[in-house]
Amino acid sequence: MTSNDSSMITPAGPAAEGNSPAEEAPTFDPKTARTAVVSGTFGTALEWFDFAVYGTLSATLFPALFFANVEADTAILASFATFGAGMAARPLGGVFFGALGDKIGRRNVLMFTLVMMGSASVLIGLLPTADLIGIWAPTLLVMLRFLQGFALGGEASGVQVLVTEHAPADKRGMYGGILAVGSPVAQTCASLTLTGLALFLSEEAFQSWGWRIPFLMGVLLLLVGVWIRRSIEETPAFRESQKQAKAKAAQEEPQEKALKVIVKRPGTVIKLICSWAASAGLFWICVTYAVNYLTSVLGYDNSITFSLLVIANVISIPAAVFGGRLSDVLGRKKVFFIGLLMQGIAAASMFPIMNSMNYPLSVAVIALALCGIQMTAAVQAPFFAEALPTRMRYTGSALGMTFAGLIFGAPIPFIAAWIFQHSENGTTALTAIGVGLVLISMIASAFLPERSKEALHDN
Repeated sequence: MTSNDSSMITPAGPAAEGNSPAEEAPTFDPKTARTAVVSGTFGTALEWFDFAVYGTLSATLFPALFFANVEADTAILASFATFGAGMAARPLGGVFFGALGDKIGRRNVLMFTLVMMGSASVLIGLLPTADLIGIWAPTLLVMLRFLQGFALGGEASGVQVLVTEHAPADKRGMYGGILAVGSPVAQTCASLTLTGLALFLSEEAFQSWGWRIPFLMGVLLLLVGVWIRRSIEETPAFRESQKQAKAKAAQEEPQEKALKVIVKRPGTVIKLICSWAASAGLFWICVTYAVNYLTSVLGYDNSITFSLLVIANVISIPAAVFGGRLSDVLGRKKVFFIGLLMQGIAAASMFPIMNSMNYPLSVAVIALALCGIQMTAAVQAPFFAEALPTRMRYTGSALGMTFAGLIFGAPIPFIAAWIFQHSENGTTALTAIGVGLVLISMIASAFLPERSKEALHDN
């Protein structure tokens, strides 16, 4: 580890370098911390509700609705490519909003990203299909996915930084776990919604207008999230950092802020990206391509597949809270490794188990993967935040998350579809990819600092 990477988080107060004896560490307000985690959870829920719905529909319905004029194999590849367009935009949004959040504060930026994200989701629900507007349908879909991904690039990391900086020092892991619950809860709600629509609507009605309902439901989460987020104060760590910042730092442009974390902490950023490789990749193997594989290859009914995801997501919810709280006791690295180990076991056994056509075991292996993912997700918020100083925390965390999603997550559905179309050993290849991602994450996270017991504010 370089000397740059080792000079991260230092306690503020009389003993901190550069602080006067009169300066004290930022104080934490329990009420504000609770409001922050509730607001962050709503933002996370809105994010993952849409992604779960879009991921599932891109594997099942969207090829016919938006790419009806091409062959079936090409249509599924094109549909997964639009899914990846949102992921491709996330690093850009992460850099832009992250740098802006490091300059003007977390709260103001997150209000804008929430509105932008929710609006794009609603517009997707109102979008005409290819049979009505032809090529404009997939074009507009890609544009909306790009705008949505751009907003999500700032939202996902921003709420993690906001919640972590508001949390008491000895409960940052627990707060991260509560925040991570928004993902499986939202995915459960999304799967229940799709299951209900598939059961109670005719196939014609579902393809005509039923698929729009989940996207339009996002407006409810948006309104509640905005109402809650209005009452959040700026974080103590950011206020302290602003006090210590001189005129030069205050006048830096967002692009200069983004460049600073890359130049000053390149090793840390690369390790953050690689540490999240497994969770980013295996998540989409489980909730996106597995859906396509279960329905199109193994012949499961859509309602059966959706119910499998519901059960697996419900089982994974306690893992997020447990993993976060456990990291406050054992440290971030140990719990992160436990989550990665669970993912590795699931990746190695997922397709052999699903090929056995044993429904309970198929639920169990996907639940194991999601439990491992949620455990790492709970630890990831404080783990990433603690690896970076306040003045570049938002940008650095966003770069770590969004580039991991772009490099290791977004291509997975497309790569998986291509492999199965051009190889007789598709499950073996995808299993090897999953296990390889776990190994990458284990190696990278081993070199990240363990700072669960140190203060977040710094010089």
